[in-house]
Amino acid sequence: MIRRTIAFVFLVWVLGFAWFALFLPQPADLTRTDAVVVLTGGAQRIDRGLEILEAKKARRLLISGVDLDVKPGELAVEYKRPVALFDCCIDLGFRAVDTRSNAIETARWVKRNKIRTLRLVTHDWHMRRAKMELAIALPDSIDVIPDAVPTQPSLYVLFREYNKYWLRGTAALIGV
Repeated sequence: MIRRTIAFVFLVWVLGFAWFALFLPQPADLTRTDAVVVLTGGAQRIDRGLEILEAKKARRLLISGVDLDVKPGELAVEYKRPVALFDCCIDLGFRAVDTRSNAIETARWVKRNKIRTLRLVTHDWHMRRAKMELAIALPDSIDVIPDAVPTQPSLYVLFREYNKYWLRGTAALIGV
């Protein structure tokens, strides 16, 4: 009985990994939302958030997980955008250090800014876990649109991320 249970769990894991690796989330269309949140940690994420904001498809942008030493003016220069854009419409979140704290930081920002619809920008391989963490942290009334930045992740990145996703999902099921 124990062998069958282990074999079943392994089969579920393998099939889940195949689904996870073969069907990565895709970029969303430019549907308008109240705001967009970008989780730092990879190339093209902030670029995508700025593109959405500049297209007037969101009125505010949160960049979550910013290093404490970063200043809005520095980001404006790095991303070749006017400082006025950062002053009016972009908030930097300095408290997050991982995906779970990104979700908590985002939930506080959403509440403070009375956001009802939110676009989530992160890499395609990271989207499922980021969306799951947001679903845990946000009220059910908040509509989240996943907007994945396409990448070419290695098998190692997919393996590591799938295990984090699987373990966090299991922990959430048992209430941890």
